Amino acid sequence: MLLKYFYDDKLAHASYMVGCQRANEAVIVDPGRDIEQYLRMAEKEGVRIIAVAETHIHADYVSGARELADRVNAKLYVSDEGSAEWKYLYLDGYDNDLLHDGDHFMIGKIRFDVMHTPGHTPESISFVLTDQGGGADEPMGIFTGDFVFVGSIGRPDLLEEAAGLTGTADPGARDLFKSAERFKSLPDYLQVWPAHGAGSACGKGLGAIPSSTVGYEKRFNPALQFNDEDQFVRYILADQPEAPKYFAVMKKVNKEGPRILGAGHHHKLLAVTELAAAVGSGTVVDLSPSSKFGAGHVPGTINIPLPMLAAWAGWLVDYDRPTYLICEPDQIEEAARVLHKIGVEHIAGGFDAREVQSRGLATEVYLSGTPVDLSHSIEAGDVKLLDVRSDEEWKEGHIEEAEHCFLGRLSKCLDELSRDKKLVVQCRSGARSAIAASVLQAAGFKKVVNLTGGYMAWKEAGLATVKSQPAVNV
Repeated sequence: MLLKYFYDDKLAHASYMVGCQRANEAVIVDPGRDIEQYLRMAEKEGVRIIAVAETHIHADYVSGARELADRVNAKLYVSDEGSAEWKYLYLDGYDNDLLHDGDHFMIGKIRFDVMHTPGHTPESISFVLTDQGGGADEPMGIFTGDFVFVGSIGRPDLLEEAAGLTGTADPGARDLFKSAERFKSLPDYLQVWPAHGAGSACGKGLGAIPSSTVGYEKRFNPALQFNDEDQFVRYILADQPEAPKYFAVMKKVNKEGPRILGAGHHHKLLAVTELAAAVGSGTVVDLSPSSKFGAGHVPGTINIPLPMLAAWAGWLVDYDRPTYLICEPDQIEEAARVLHKIGVEHIAGGFDAREVQSRGLATEVYLSGTPVDLSHSIEAGDVKLLDVRSDEEWKEGHIEEAEHCFLGRLSKCLDELSRDKKLVVQCRSGARSAIAASVLQAAGFKKVVNLTGGYMAWKEAGLATVKSQPAVNV
């Protein structure tokens, strides 16, 4: 048996190739949209990708299942569990097998048994793998998708938080408790292969180790220590990370079927004479480092440095308008791949950052200041301080004079913010607040300052902080 692990650290997403070397056949479990990595590995290992197996309709990235079905005629093994709202709608025309609890399928001599494990989503399934080609008659491991992670378990509130389906969090949590009890009945020696690692918003407290065992998780996974259903529900619904708003878009995209990108998909650089029109018609994202953007940028653009694009574009890009990039020429395809993974489909092109600068189009700046520079003005109320960290960070401690609005929800706070006073923006280190400064300027706030070093520098300077009483959102 062949088992290959793929990890997208930008999305904290894990996918797998399972191959039968006797049959020279392979299946991809929970593929991402960048399918070239799977095609290269299949060629290297001398196997043919004949199938895709998905654990559920994903909410945090665009699935590569349809792309593989289109490109290599892979058969789709997908869930038919759950209610009518959670059925795949693009399967006509593709070879597919709709799966239910107790079903199984074969890839060569490798057997996949289906377990319905609802809770994270109603249709969620897991795959228990047995390598019959090696003579085994007992399973080796389980692909848990977003059900059980290393050190955590999938969140059941995602449909309510991200997709707006009210009243689904508590029933989902109770389904998840039953699924967890079933998981705990599995043999301790089974390996656990999840679809996410640390940094994913699909659960809280995910570990960075790529795999585990059922026995280890039963002993040390906090979510698996509960025998009382009500206690489990209270635990699992508390203190979950913010659910990016694009998750609702992903559910729709992956249910209805992502657009086929095709081989050789690429993006073009546009003439800078088109930049003004782009600012007026779409979202223009400048990928420059924040220090460079702050020193001079095109009015109306927002700044998301390339390393932070996957984390924040889904919150800040308007999915209903075209997206343009200001970047170095060799960055456009990498950035476009990231955006396509989170469902930003209409990438209308890019502008050469060097030409933008040389043409004198980067005419807007924002200021930065250290805590020592700004502390007196903040404490005296001469400026407004806006903390854009997460709710959890705010509750752990904040600057007393600050108002709070999480960066991902900043667009909803704009009407409540004063435009008369200078607005100082602050996060933990200054990186997220730099993004927030660009968003505020693009929305017409002219007196914006980024707090260099953020909350950590404020504390290191010995300046006062307080605990939340709870958070007061603007």
